[in-house]
Amino acid sequence: MQLRFLRSAFLASGLLLSPSAFAADEPVKEVDAYVKGKLMSWISDKAVIDAVKAQNAKHAKLTQAEVDKLDKDWRAQVDAANKPLIDSVMKSELSTYLKKKQDETKGVVAEVFVMDDKGLNVGQSEVTSDYWQGDEAKWQKTFSVGPDAVFFDKIEKDESTQALQMQVSVSIKDPETGKAIGAVTFGINVDELSSS
Repeated sequence: MQLRFLRSAFLASGLLLSPSAFAADEPVKEVDAYVKGKLMSWISDKAVIDAVKAQNAKHAKLTQAEVDKLDKDWRAQVDAANKPLIDSVMKSELSTYLKKKQDETKGVVAEVFVMDDKGLNVGQSEVTSDYWQGDEAKWQKTFSVGPDAVFFDKIEKDESTQALQMQVSVSIKDPETGKAIGAVTFGINVDELSSS
């Protein structure tokens, strides 16, 4: 009875999706330890802080209609031959840094992307399906909550790899002011983490 209650509580909180994941000694703790021990240093790097601050300044006067248009343009470019907006992000210094850091994890981090104070992508290791994350929990439950917020999304099976993955999102804090300036999402391959 108690086990069923605990599992229901994890399911309701969005921390756990499958019974097999629950039986595998609650991978949330393992993911949490990995994020704190290996990944948090990434987001305090000067390359991340400077890129987020620069984009916040550049996008300071964007209206919601302009954000929506950028997001629509990005979505249209995902499958297009010409990808000026996507290319501008993917070829940035920050994206190069994130791809290098992802590669160093040898498959544990499946993706990582950094968002500004509006929820727009600043840099990323892999192309996302959309440009604006501001309407999603990964941004709303981190940046919108405060500088120390962490959000664990559900464990889900990745359709292309068939691996169990969990997204962990964290607010990015300005080291000078202590205020949230953006957020980051790490896609963690739970299967790779368990076997590493």
